Amino acid sequence: MRVGVLTGGGDCPGLNAVIRAVVRKGERVYGDEFVGFADGWRGVIEDRTLTLNVERCRGILPRGGTILGTSRTNPYKVEGGVERAHRTLESERVEALVAIGGEDTLGVANRLSEEGVRVVGVPKTIDNDLSATEVTFGFHTAVQIATDAIDRLHTTAESHDRVIVCEVMGRHAGWIATYAGIAGGAAEILIPEEPFDIDEVSESLRRRHEKGRFASIVVVAEGATPKEGTLALTSGEVDQFGHVRLGGIGNVVAEEIEKRTGFESRVTILGHVQRGGTPTAFDRVLATRFGIGAIDAVHDGAFGHMVALRAAEIIRVPLAEAVAELKTVDRRLVHEVSEVFFS
Repeated sequence: MRVGVLTGGGDCPGLNAVIRAVVRKGERVYGDEFVGFADGWRGVIEDRTLTLNVERCRGILPRGGTILGTSRTNPYKVEGGVERAHRTLESERVEALVAIGGEDTLGVANRLSEEGVRVVGVPKTIDNDLSATEVTFGFHTAVQIATDAIDRLHTTAESHDRVIVCEVMGRHAGWIATYAGIAGGAAEILIPEEPFDIDEVSESLRRRHEKGRFASIVVVAEGATPKEGTLALTSGEVDQFGHVRLGGIGNVVAEEIEKRTGFESRVTILGHVQRGGTPTAFDRVLATRFGIGAIDAVHDGAFGHMVALRAAEIIRVPLAEAVAELKTVDRRLVHEVSEVFFS
């Protein structure tokens, strides 16, 4: 079988591990031939391909990023994009397509599946917000990177008696902020699921410092917003999936905390460092299992489905279910911890 592979959306550690697993089992066990599409759906629209085989995939397991390249291109937002995508798949003799991506990439995959494309999805989102799977690869690595950063910020905050705001990724879901904040011993965790009151945050920090705690770490997800709706900063630019480019709320939070408390405050925005570098062992294993599961699904004819992790098993769920809703943080998770540690 001739199988196409693409990676779409933001990059994250583990993408290459998925590609490697799909190609290795497909070629060695099923005798498949592979074609990689460059830069996600853009490569399908523009018919830009790369050769994929076992030799090409040697040594990529520990590499971050994706050897195929990626983009946030949406064929349904490009004039003639869908028709061109169909023509490319036909001209490249693609009998099945493995699409590796998050809500947007898999949303396109679902629509193309309804139009007859034989596609299997692999969940990829560093924010861990796909509801059909318990966890996505890349998330574990991002949390570890953020936790390591928070550990380092503690020592400099203590040395200067400062408040340090650490901004992490998380557009609609605060999984990275929650896990890294708990693991790193943050004083406050601000997430999109629960708009924050900057006065309450400041008062909480003031009480901590009155008890002799002269340094505090505040972890804030990039998509966190204040109750008043007046502090978040955005550029106003949107991508082809309608997402506003985020980043900068950490600066505002730090400034407002200093105004209200008088405590010297600084901000660290981790940004793309969370996406880069080598994946953790957990993410390498999960990505490998997803890749194997995807090529098995192809040969079982389970098109229109996505592989997912549930109860330690790799299962298959309909793509429509996978992109139906986002998986957000249950605020009780934070409150359970905050009652003991965030005071």
